[in-house]
Amino acid sequence: MANLFPAYVQAHPSFMMPELVLQYQQASGFTEALAGREVLPRLGQGDLAVYGKRLELRTQVAGGQVAYNDLPSVTLVAEQFSTPTYLWRLRAEYDHHDTQQASEWGVSLVEAQRMGMRQGIFQQVRAAALFGTGKTGEGLLNTPSAITVNLPADSFGNTTVSTYDNGQMALFLLSQIAALKTRTNLMGMGVRINILTTQRVLGAWEYQGVVQLTQYQRDGAGVATTAEMVQAIAKRQGDEVTFTMDDTLQGAASAGADYILLNMPEVKKPASQNRINTNIFADLQPSMTGAAVQLCDIVAPQEIQCPLPGGASDVLAEMRSTSGWGIRPETITIITAPF
Repeated sequence: MANLFPAYVQAHPSFMMPELVLQYQQASGFTEALAGREVLPRLGQGDLAVYGKRLELRTQVAGGQVAYNDLPSVTLVAEQFSTPTYLWRLRAEYDHHDTQQASEWGVSLVEAQRMGMRQGIFQQVRAAALFGTGKTGEGLLNTPSAITVNLPADSFGNTTVSTYDNGQMALFLLSQIAALKTRTNLMGMGVRINILTTQRVLGAWEYQGVVQLTQYQRDGAGVATTAEMVQAIAKRQGDEVTFTMDDTLQGAASAGADYILLNMPEVKKPASQNRINTNIFADLQPSMTGAAVQLCDIVAPQEIQCPLPGGASDVLAEMRSTSGWGIRPETITIITAPF
């Protein structure tokens, strides 16, 4: 760890621009793939694991023109599942000489170190959300029983995102959304769908992927991009489709392909407008609508400051979180696509 603020020479008279040219990192959109669009601050300090409860129903009914006496019954099966938590920590050390030298550059060293520590922890939380930490099955991309799909060839034999027919790419994504809604019994109900992928894939969909004109008029042909076509058609069904990016997905799949994470972060309860509701068991409370979640103990890293010999300061930043947790794996589709 170093605070490097060297001496500098200037000619006078001169003007020093007060603004800093900062190093910018990608602002990941991974939280859009989580329930509530955020990491949920529900953990207590020191919690080492998070547990969830699942209740499944099995029914069998006897029926006939006469009354049965030997009757079946309702079967309820309870199941517990869990995920571990992880404590993310890092520190900053500086003294009054460091802060004075930084001030010569117009930098608050205390604030710069604070922001740097937060960024480091938040990036680790992002990595845990997508890829997990340690244990197999952690992270949204490692969700057991999630649907995995390889990008198929289009009608022209293209198998990469950059060469794929733009209209057929939109139809492929829409087919995955339809399949997801069918799996979750939500066909006909508006839901939120998030598609998380890399900048280069998203760039191909949003800027280069204008749906081509053909001998017959395709929906959006000549004016709409792949992403716009997906959003427009989904909107007609009441769905909200968002596209977000994270370049840690670039080359992370097999053979250097990119991941495309298509998921429904929250589910809606399938309901009937009629008095006889074949899904009435779903009215049992309390119930959880989150399908992909990540939990933390505090919304921002805790900072613990203590003195060091020689008048220096040591600042420890820490935060605890789980990995990404796909508690409803049927809502997650993981697409592998070579660029």
